[in-house]
Amino acid sequence: MSCSAIYNEYDGIQHDYTRKQGLVWEHVFLPDCAPVEWQERAKLWNAVEEAEKTKDSRLAREFVAALPIELGKDEWVDLLSKFIQEQFVDDGMCADVAIHDTDGHNPHAHIMLTVRPLSENGTWQHKTEKEYLCVKDGEERGFTAAEYKEAQKDGWEKQYQYKVGKKKAFMTPSAAEAQGLERVSKYPKSTKYGRQNPISERWNSEEQLIKWRAAWADEVNLCLEQKGFDERIDHRSFAEQGKNEQPTIHEGVAARVLEKKGIISDRCELNRQIKQDNVLLRRVKAEIQSLMTIAQNTVLAIAQSMEHMRANMIVMAYQLLHARRMRKQIKLEISQIAPKLNKYNELVAQIKATQKEKKALIVKKRDVSLFQPFELIKLNARIAEMTENLEELKSEKERQILLIGENDDEGIKRSKARIMAERDKLLKTERVVARCTGDLDIAVEEFHKLEAQAVKLDQDALMDARRAFHPMEEERAASAIHEYYALNYDEAIIQAAKSDVNNLLGENRVVTQYRSLHENLGQKRDGIQHQERPQRKKPKELTR
Repeated sequence: MSCSAIYNEYDGIQHDYTRKQGLVWEHVFLPDCAPVEWQERAKLWNAVEEAEKTKDSRLAREFVAALPIELGKDEWVDLLSKFIQEQFVDDGMCADVAIHDTDGHNPHAHIMLTVRPLSENGTWQHKTEKEYLCVKDGEERGFTAAEYKEAQKDGWEKQYQYKVGKKKAFMTPSAAEAQGLERVSKYPKSTKYGRQNPISERWNSEEQLIKWRAAWADEVNLCLEQKGFDERIDHRSFAEQGKNEQPTIHEGVAARVLEKKGIISDRCELNRQIKQDNVLLRRVKAEIQSLMTIAQNTVLAIAQSMEHMRANMIVMAYQLLHARRMRKQIKLEISQIAPKLNKYNELVAQIKATQKEKKALIVKKRDVSLFQPFELIKLNARIAEMTENLEELKSEKERQILLIGENDDEGIKRSKARIMAERDKLLKTERVVARCTGDLDIAVEEFHKLEAQAVKLDQDALMDARRAFHPMEEERAASAIHEYYALNYDEAIIQAAKSDVNNLLGENRVVTQYRSLHENLGQKRDGIQHQERPQRKKPKELTR
């Protein structure tokens, strides 16, 4: 991240990233109690490595902060320096920060933070302490090693495992001695994860994370305001902000590289669809709100508002149906590949188990004496049987690979990755379906409110006015859908959307009356008088 060369004392490897591009600025921030030599990041992170003893230790905490494109490098540095000093360094963390801006359109900062608190003399504190579960008068309580020294004077005892008949049980040494039981473990009973350092516990809490995110949003917005920009950021999710829009997903470098080469990336395509849906959603909601505000108690105004709202609901219904179709397609693809992958995984597991069993038999055969011929014959037969089973399983595995549509195990890895991506897309699509369903329900409620407002009006005049606006508004809805969905536009879906909206609003009668009136007007315009035609006689059947 810092585009530097660092020697890792833990594994003895020299890591050199000096040729990496996109670094704008880097710096190491230290609290007052930290050793001065840690200003050199190699010494800082090697000290972090040295303090951790377990192989799965967490070495650092990373924050990735998007930087406002409205600001320049100097403003970014000032903004980050103030935020890091107040939120992290003053709280006892060491911070290693680097600003990246590879393509000039995505400035962001990587902030690496130490996870162990520092004591006043500059040494690392513990993350957790072992907590022993001690007993006194039937009460069980946890104590750290330091606390136990005092608790022991008050009669608290540690618990150890003792053999009680055929079972093992935890009890105090005094209780076990009275029963003459034998200790089977030297390790006392303790809590599973120990007791967290209070500072570490606070740093790891979700509440603290929310505070850090809120503090970053406040700092950025204050800076933008001071520089005269109207843009603002919000650390809260769309749901917390009360927005119904669908957030986009992270595209990543690989997806953008594919797009530059002219290859459509699934992630970028999904984001484009989400953005189109959100733009359309904002537009439709704004129009509905505007219509509800300006609608007056006149037949013409309310008729236009009702038809306009109905047209907007057609757009919403189209979005919902399109999302449901996408969901169905994704589920179909998963259902076609997932069972085959499961079968492949079962075969791989069987092959591994058979190979393990065969290997064990070969080892056993080596230990059998030549003076045990029957045992050798039996083992040889079993090994031969294992070999045949392996060949059959491998052949079945190759056949399964071909059924999946791949050529080798590497292809299977790609299929698994594709299924994972499809499941991620399915989750996103489910959210779109839920959001569109909720939006459509709200729109139906608003329509019924407007319908109730028109109860006192002349219903025949209202119906005539709605018929006049009906075709124009439906055409507007179709044009809006075609504009935003482009190649994904489907005439069958728009007809289904109209039908769904009619059912939701109970509007089938209105549509039927409109069509009937339209047909009658057309016949009168062409001078055609409607007469019932006599039925034609059936032709006589021909006989040979």
